Amino acid sequence: MNESLLQTNFVNQKMSTHFSYPDTKLQELLKKTAEAIVAPGKGILAVDESNEGIGKLLAGVGLENTEDNRRRYRQLLFTSDDVLSENISAVILFDETVYQKTDGGVPFIELLKSKNIIPGIKVDRDVVPLYLSEDEVTTQGLDDLAQRCAEYKKQGCQFAKWRCPLKIGDHTPSPQAIHDTAQVLARYASICQSQGVVPIVEPDVLLDGDHDIVRTQKVTEVVLAAVYKSLNDHHVFLEGTLLKPNMVTPGQGCLTRSAPEEIAEATVTALLRGVPAAVPGIAFLSGGQSEEEATVNLDAINKVQKKKPWTLTFSYGRALQASVWKTWAGKDENVKKAQAELIKRAKANGLASLGKYDAGTIATAAGDSSNYSRNHKY
Repeated sequence: MNESLLQTNFVNQKMSTHFSYPDTKLQELLKKTAEAIVAPGKGILAVDESNEGIGKLLAGVGLENTEDNRRRYRQLLFTSDDVLSENISAVILFDETVYQKTDGGVPFIELLKSKNIIPGIKVDRDVVPLYLSEDEVTTQGLDDLAQRCAEYKKQGCQFAKWRCPLKIGDHTPSPQAIHDTAQVLARYASICQSQGVVPIVEPDVLLDGDHDIVRTQKVTEVVLAAVYKSLNDHHVFLEGTLLKPNMVTPGQGCLTRSAPEEIAEATVTALLRGVPAAVPGIAFLSGGQSEEEATVNLDAINKVQKKKPWTLTFSYGRALQASVWKTWAGKDENVKKAQAELIKRAKANGLASLGKYDAGTIATAAGDSSNYSRNHKY
């Protein structure tokens, strides 16, 4: 190779790593927000079901899927006693909820902020088929994401969430789907940070299937490696992000079930192999586990005797609200009792995030009921 070509290659190599980080003030803002969301003993309440998703829940308690009934339910959650903020640091909202108010006219976002709870927003627009894949999906919503993030930021949202589901099968997730997930999550995260919004990155390896825990662990490791390579390629500031992954469990149809200690060991091992220490926190999704199961497994994860450079906490929807729905049953006279169920479940998970929960010590109305649904859509 001649000298001129060597110099050209050297210049190209230099150019390929020439980029700037966000300015210092933005870095500090993103980092501060991310760290506040995963403060010790606290986690995230996910209330970001789509109108279709919450409609199914409303139908289960005999209510029509109207905007006001959706508002009434979310008002129930947000007007819970202020003690809720001892274990809930942040709430993920759906677009409609950002603009709704209490019966007394207080905007939900202002109510949450008054309770020292950080408002956030789901910004993906659900999944569509991934063409020529193994019957897999991709998540849409990137086209106008910068404008939407700017608007949500103006309304008071400080973080966002984007979910990319992946299913384990004989030939899935395919390299195509994994690559797509990584690229989409990286573009989303980069756009969020450009608007001063902390991105929560959610690659969700689903419970669907009869695979064992070893297969789940390997798939999770491969997915995480791809996601963080892509985040790096897109110059995402990791200290200003959070990860919302699945726990490593057997598939729902697997006949061999795993103890919490086995799930915890496999989960932490997978994370250590794929998630940089720069990420301040990991908030697990519950993925259809029962309330108690999700709490016990989180507790076991925090008790694993391995180095854990990140805060390990929760970002639960169904596993914080199943007992709320059962107790409320759509009736105003049950609101206080339903709020008490939420507070109890939040307390249990707050203890679990510190590795201090004793299984069965905090009972809730639907604590042992499965929250699994095949091909679950939020």
